[in-house]
Amino acid sequence: MPVPTHIFNPPFNIVRSSYVVFGVTDLARSRAFYADTLGLHVEDETKDAIYLRGVEERQHHSIILEKRGAATCDALGFKAASEDDIDKAAAWCKSKGIVHKFVERPYHGRTLHFTDPQGLPFELNFAMEKRENLLQKYVHYRGVHPQRLDHFNAFAPDVQGALDFYAALGFRLTEYAEEDGPNGRIAAGWMHRKGNVHDLAFTNGRGPRLHHIAYWVPTAMHIIHLCDLMSTTGYLANMERGPARHGISNAFFLYVRDPDGHRTEIYTSDYQTMDPDHEPIRWSLRDPRRQTLWGTPAPKSWFEEGTTFTGATLREPLFHANVIVAS
Repeated sequence: MPVPTHIFNPPFNIVRSSYVVFGVTDLARSRAFYADTLGLHVEDETKDAIYLRGVEERQHHSIILEKRGAATCDALGFKAASEDDIDKAAAWCKSKGIVHKFVERPYHGRTLHFTDPQGLPFELNFAMEKRENLLQKYVHYRGVHPQRLDHFNAFAPDVQGALDFYAALGFRLTEYAEEDGPNGRIAAGWMHRKGNVHDLAFTNGRGPRLHHIAYWVPTAMHIIHLCDLMSTTGYLANMERGPARHGISNAFFLYVRDPDGHRTEIYTSDYQTMDPDHEPIRWSLRDPRRQTLWGTPAPKSWFEEGTTFTGATLREPLFHANVIVAS
């Protein structure tokens, strides 16, 4: 299938992935996982919500945990380049017949919410309250020392359609996995705005569902330390996959599940992609190194389980990719 053409003058300008809104069933239990174990900094909390960020992030939060009756994801948030880009995005949505609205979120300026053709809830925001720079305040470094939110990965029933849609918004493809042969279909793709491997990735599967969010950490040794920490503090069963290294992105990684099943990738060692002539890297769908350059292959849960987006209608994928699953 065709690789999307890079668009360098999109209808509005998106800078990077910015925040996620999770519904969780027990705020205290979730706080113990994200703050006390992973090490995210609690910036504010109420009886119904907790706002957290990494030590490098100067915005108020990159993850919102809201008390709910079930585990859900309300939105994947992205940062616009300016307030004008919010208006441009709203006008573009109107011109394309895309349902959209402005929503209120604490600590935010204007925030535009729309649903993409896959059913993924996308939010765009420029202004968010700024908070103290914690990068060199090492008393706040705990857990895996999470620095910043890096990317989102979602199951999409139509990966080609998702890649084409976001390419039109200026997202650039860095790597992709494709069936072999003249009519091979793209089963997964990684797209960026900020100049590393990805801000948003799509994996073929029943969806739309969120596969994972990812936080970038300084070194592989921090991930090893998190393994020691989780294995001795009651979270051994929450370690789903890794530590290991992906072929795609070159990332050293660990996947963990929170008490509600939301998946977080702890991530380091990827590479820069900001050159305008950067060519996407193609991986054969039958090459096991794309998933796991070294380490244990992914378990079945990693291919099949994900977080439901609030209000989304799930669809089966257009085709079923032939992937390698750990026995």
